Amino acid sequence: MALRAEYEIGCEGLPLVDVAGAVPDADIDLAISPGMNDRPRFTARVVGSEETVAAVEREFERTPFVGEYTLIAREGDASRYTIHPGTSLAEQLGDHVDDLDDLRALYETPTHIERIEPTPDGWVQRARFADRDAFDKLRTFWQRNVPFRLRHLTRVGEDTDDRFGGGDSGLTDAQREAIRTAYEMGYFDIPRSAALDDLAAELGITASSCSERLRRAQTHLVETHVDSTTGERPPLLKQPHD
Repeated sequence: MALRAEYEIGCEGLPLVDVAGAVPDADIDLAISPGMNDRPRFTARVVGSEETVAAVEREFERTPFVGEYTLIAREGDASRYTIHPGTSLAEQLGDHVDDLDDLRALYETPTHIERIEPTPDGWVQRARFADRDAFDKLRTFWQRNVPFRLRHLTRVGEDTDDRFGGGDSGLTDAQREAIRTAYEMGYFDIPRSAALDDLAAELGITASSCSERLRRAQTHLVETHVDSTTGERPPLLKQPHD
């Protein structure tokens, strides 16, 4: 079964991380051309004001990663560039990963990287994987080298925008109804705007049954969607507000 994943790679040596840190107002999307040689060609899309884009171009001139860059097009507040690296993989990542051959092998697996977003702390990537084994190879590599955090993992073709019901949640219908209703009524707000008794009355069940149903649903969501294989899960990269 094909999967789609979004995850954070906390590595300051990755391309354009220094640029994202220097110009935090810029939205940068990065793509790697097919083939994982020592100096693959990249394309970058930068979104921001004229001043922000100009600041990014100044950082392109400074960062060792960018050997040459060419503006392809400007469309509104978006500018697109090709980038020919000024550093090899070994020079860029040699101090951060233990085996460059393993890194190259990752991109020879049935994987399609849909989006790369450089941030001041690393990359956020969204990718499709032919199966769970292909995803696990990527995750295992990065986990043994740098902080790695899984945001979402869903089956391709299923609704990834449904917080509690779609994708790979595995909740029962009753659990899905309970956790969705709790969310909509404000049971998870701080402070809470709905009590357990209110939620139970809305669902037409006892408070004890409601509490048990929520606990089971929350436990399953944590086990399914929170990657706990590394033990600790510090906040690596800035999270979007839900």
